[in-house]
Amino acid sequence: MDAAMLGAIGTIVAGLAAAGAALIGHRGANRANHSGAVLGGYSTLVDNLQEERDKARERLVETERLLAAAYAELASERADKAALQARIAELTAENQRLRDRIVELGGQPT
Repeated sequence: MDAAMLGAIGTIVAGLAAAGAALIGHRGANRANHSGAVLGGYSTLVDNLQEERDKARERLVETERLLAAAYAELASERADKAALQARIAELTAENQRLRDRIVELGGQPT
């Protein structure tokens, strides 16, 4: 083999080595890009989950506020109902007392 042939073989080997290195480097770059995309996607997912969690907390606070207001209204209505039932009992007793008084006075209650 002469020097020209050795130079050509050396050039071919060097070209193949460069091509192999480029291929390996490209794979590494793709892997790095993929890792970056995965980390970016993970970050976006975490941000979205945190936003949903915050919205859920706000809805929970609002629901608890509405529930407390409903319980307060219910307690008020129960107190009103109890007062009305007491008033009905008073008026029924008064009615009976007046009927009894009419009978005492010699009349007929209608």
